[in-house]
Amino acid sequence: MTKEISIAYLGPEGTYSDEAARVFAKRLGVDATFVPCPSFNTIFEYVDRGKVTYGVVATENSLEGPVTSTLDNFAFNSDAIILGEHIMNIHHTLLMQPGATVADITTIASHPQGLGQCRRYINEKFPGRDTMTTRSTAESAQLAANNKHIAGIANEYAAQLHGAEVVDREIEDHFGNQTCFALIARPGTKPVFTGQRYKTSLALFLQSDRAGALLMILSEFAYANINLTKIQSRPTKQALGDYMFFVDIEGSVYDPDVQTALSCLRLKLRNVKVLGSYPIEEQDE
Repeated sequence: MTKEISIAYLGPEGTYSDEAARVFAKRLGVDATFVPCPSFNTIFEYVDRGKVTYGVVATENSLEGPVTSTLDNFAFNSDAIILGEHIMNIHHTLLMQPGATVADITTIASHPQGLGQCRRYINEKFPGRDTMTTRSTAESAQLAANNKHIAGIANEYAAQLHGAEVVDREIEDHFGNQTCFALIARPGTKPVFTGQRYKTSLALFLQSDRAGALLMILSEFAYANINLTKIQSRPTKQALGDYMFFVDIEGSVYDPDVQTALSCLRLKLRNVKVLGSYPIEEQDE
C-alpha cells in the first residue's frame, strides 16, 4: 500500500511557498496533499512530529538575506534535515478587484517583504497612498479581490486562486530577486533527489568565543581542499556576543575529504550539526 505523501508549506494557498511545494511534488513525481501552515515554526513542528511527510521552508532571499526563523529552527529547535533545494525567481504583480481602477485604490497591501521589494514602484505609481502589511502575499490577493479600494502585491498564482485581476507584472524594484526554498524531512529519511554535484549544509557551534575561532574552522576546510559557498553567523541566544555559524560547502558527507574535515571539526567544536547533504539545483533558465 502506497503511503500518502503530505507537504507542509507557509500558507495560505497561493503563496510563493505554496508554489515551491508544488514544484517539489512535481520533482518527486507524487500526487501530494498540501498542508498550509501559519508559520515556519509550525512547518518544522509538523515535520518533527511526523504529522507531514515533508515541509518546505524558505532559507534565503537574494535581496533580504537569510530567513532567520528558518535558521533558528535548524540550529536550536528541530532535527529536520534538508533533502533538496529549489531556487525560485520572485516576480511580483499588482492585483486589484476586477473592474477597479487606479483611482479607486487607497491602500497597497502585501507581506512586508513584498512591500519592501516594490517600494520604488509604489512610490511612483501610488504616491501618498497608505500601505498595509499582511501575513502573506496571498492574503493581500484575497483582500484585493474583495475590496476595490485595496491593491495587493502577490504572484499570478494567487490572483487566479482568489479571483483578483492582474493589473501590472514584474513590479519588483530589482530584477534577479530569488528565494531559495528547502525540502525538509525527519532524520533518517532516504534521499529523494540525485545530481552531479552536491552541497552539504552545517551548523557549527564553538566551544568558546576566542581569537582565531573562525580561522580555525575555515582552515579545516582549506586543508581538505573543500570550497565554502556560504557562511553566516547567528547569535546562540545564550549570551551577548556568543555566535554560531551556518556553513554550506561543496561536496557530500560521503566524500572522504568532507568526512575528514568534519571529523577534525568535531574534535575542536562543541557541536557539528549536519543539516543535510543534497544535490545542487542546476539553474538553466
